[in-house]
Amino acid sequence: MSDASILDIAGLAATPVSHDPFPHVLMRGFVRPDRLTGVVGALPPLGSRGSFPIESVRLGNDAAQLMRELKGEAFRAAIAAKFGLDLADAPVMITLRGQTGAKDGQIHCDSIAKRVTVLLYLNPASEAWARQDGCLRLLRGPDDLENYAVEVPPVDGTLLVFPNGPTTWHGHRTFVGRRYTVQLNYMTTDAKAKYEMRRHRVSALVKRLMPAA
Repeated sequence: MSDASILDIAGLAATPVSHDPFPHVLMRGFVRPDRLTGVVGALPPLGSRGSFPIESVRLGNDAAQLMRELKGEAFRAAIAAKFGLDLADAPVMITLRGQTGAKDGQIHCDSIAKRVTVLLYLNPASEAWARQDGCLRLLRGPDDLENYAVEVPPVDGTLLVFPNGPTTWHGHRTFVGRRYTVQLNYMTTDAKAKYEMRRHRVSALVKRLMPAA
């Protein structure tokens, strides 16, 4: 494993905030291209739907380094500066999803316990993404998946970051199959956030005790 960083923090700092349909940053190649293959190869084979706390899965060296960098202060500072937020004391929750099912992708806003949502996509380009299946859409409202301002193919280390709010609607067209996504959230410190983090810790314990898929 190389000692070089996996994430392009400088590139993130230089990427402007977009405001349509809500404030967000979108950056393709946030995972350095020369490190992407190693990261993908170090991900665990998740055979079932759902978001797995990273504490509950076995990561190879490059994937583990990726998670450490995402948890790190350089990334936190870059996100805080980008959106003018104070994230100094915000707890961090990271999950990994490897499979998407027919029920996934429905239009929603994230929980208000999650101050900021970070999505990092670790999939090679494919015909499905070219057909727009499974590509996340940032929507102008809660009722129409076709009324979108931005579409995000989940490929090649693409990063999407947005502070959560009552109009941060997003969703995607149906896709069934392998679709690796790392989700990091900077959480609030209220009771709801603490409940969500406890629930994920229990989930991590249960999944650790389950036989591998």
